[in-house]
Order: sequence, then structure tokens, then C-alpha cells
Amino acid sequence: MPGGKPERGAKTGPVNGGKVSDEAKAEPEKKASRAGRNLPAAIGVGLLLGAAIIVSLLTVRFIFIGVIAAAIAVGTFEFSGVLRRVADTKVALIPVLVGGQAMIWLAWPFGREGALTAFVLTVLACLLWRLPGGAKGYVRDVSASVFAAAYLPLFGAFAAMLVPPHDGVGRVLTFLIGVVASDTGGYIAGVLGGKHPMAPTISPKKSWEGFAGSMIAGIVAGVLTISLMLDGHAWQGVIFGAAIVLTATLGDLVESLIKRDLGIKDMGTLLPGHGGIMDRLDSLLPSAVVSWLLLSAFVPA
Repeated sequence: MPGGKPERGAKTGPVNGGKVSDEAKAEPEKKASRAGRNLPAAIGVGLLLGAAIIVSLLTVRFIFIGVIAAAIAVGTFEFSGVLRRVADTKVALIPVLVGGQAMIWLAWPFGREGALTAFVLTVLACLLWRLPGGAKGYVRDVSASVFAAAYLPLFGAFAAMLVPPHDGVGRVLTFLIGVVASDTGGYIAGVLGGKHPMAPTISPKKSWEGFAGSMIAGIVAGVLTISLMLDGHAWQGVIFGAAIVLTATLGDLVESLIKRDLGIKDMGTLLPGHGGIMDRLDSLLPSAVVSWLLLSAFVPA
């Protein structure tokens, strides 16, 4: 696209006495088309969330597990509420909430065995919970409940498993910095030079140029964090960074597809400039799984 001035000229027409009001109307349209969000609000909320996470990690790092548990609980409420309102689908909310918390907190002392045991018990509870509702919609509701339990708390449990090792702060920061670098690099490259849509039917604003920006930023972040925080090798950082970009992008596309299927823009309105908690977890959840797998292989605890 051409620069900002020609674009405004096309919208407002010749300069005249009404120039100020016309440009004032055109500016928000330009921001919406290029930025896709309320940028000041998004930055402010992002900084607050980042500060809360940093404080939790640098004081008592296990507080971060509580941050994960709270975010997953809110995200579960958002997701189940949207499915109920839009798709007339009833997630077994209490089993998924209780089982979800069990997955996250049992992942702390018992690792993946604790998380997977809690997940299996949650699935059984969802099957039983829906029985009194009868046959109509049973498969639909149970499928949504199992999907919610896997997509939110089970994936989130892998983020919790990054915390217990002695270098847990470094592991969590490596994971978070990788995702943030991917999102930020993709956003900047997409806004400045995004011309070739990556998945126009799913996420029209996501471009191949943005993906390239994500990949560059993610790899640089991976090399620096793994080398400096975890005493790993640069080649491990390259693999880690590239993998996080792929999973973060996949997570973003998956949630965009879910929202398109449901006919909604955002999962919630809790975070100004971002949407709901679910709209911030989309790239984090699958990346948590891959982060735990790769860091466990590259830098054993």
C-alpha cells in the first residue's frame, strides 16, 4: 500500500474548509486497517501483564503457576460462555474448571504424569456430567468439553512444568520472550510491509512478510535467551526460536479459525486493545508444549 498521506487524500478528497474533521474521521480508519487494534491500550495492557509476570518470577517463581492457573480459569469461562451463547453448546464447566486446576497444580510436583492423570479424570467427569441432559447434543457437548480441557489447562500445564527446575525462571522467560518476539516481529513487519496474505480466508491481516519478521525476531530471541539464560548452544536457540514461531503462528491461526466458525471477533472484552484472555493465550498455549519438550531435550534439568 502507499504511504499514509496518499491514503488520506483518497479518503478525504480535495483540501477544503472541512479538512480537519474529515482527516479526524480518516485517521481511526487508517489505524484500524493497518494496526488492527487500539494500539495505546494494547501496549499499556501488555506492559502491565508483562510487569506482573516479571514480578512473580523474580520474587517467588512458583507464584507464576498461580498466574497460569488464574489465566486458564478465566479463559475457560470465556470459551464456554461463547460456545453457550453463539453455538448453543454446553461445556461441562465445573469438571473442566476443577479438572483444569488439578492439571496445572499437579504438574508442579508430579510433572506430566500428574497433568495427564488429571486430564483423563476430567474427561471421565465430563462424560458423566452430561449424562442427565439426555442424548440430544451429547456428543457435541462432550466433544466441546474435552476440547476445552485439552486446549486450555492441559496445554497450560506444560507452562507450569517449566517453573520447578532450579533454572525455572530462565526457562519461563525463554518461552515467553520467544512468543513475544514472534508476535512483535510479525506485527511490525506486517504493518510496515505486509502485502502477501498468508491465510486470507482465516486471518486476512496475517502476511508472509509478517511471518518472516516473526521468524527473524524469534530466532534472535531464541539464540540470546538459550545462550545467556540457560547456558545452551546457539544452534539450539535457532531451532527453539523457529519452532516457537511456528507454534505461535499455528496457535493464532487456530483461534482465528475458531472465531470465524463461531462468527465472533474476540473471545472476550476483559483486556482493552487485546480482547479477552483467550485472545492472548492463543499463541502461548501450543508454544508452552513445544517449549517444554525442546528445553527438556536441550537443557535437561
